[in-house]
Amino acid sequence: MSVITVLYFASVKEKVGVGQEQVSPPAGISTVNDLMDWLATRSDGHAKAFASRAMIKTAVDQTHVPPSSPLGNATEVAFFPPVTGG
Repeated sequence: MSVITVLYFASVKEKVGVGQEQVSPPAGISTVNDLMDWLATRSDGHAKAFASRAMIKTAVDQTHVPPSSPLGNATEVAFFPPVTGG
């Protein structure tokens, strides 16, 4: 798999400690869920950010997708909390 830009927003960013990073996931990472599993092993902050996955929304190449979605040839994956309006 090639390099993916991972973007973190709001509380996810606060826990990870950075707003974005470039990663090269190992072979076998084929879905957004797989990517979250792998990212959670990178640091304590990553583990905390991905501990409550029901509270994380995802986008692949700027399209909202469920975590079960394949990564395919994604160049960007974003993680963010649910957005509320009012």
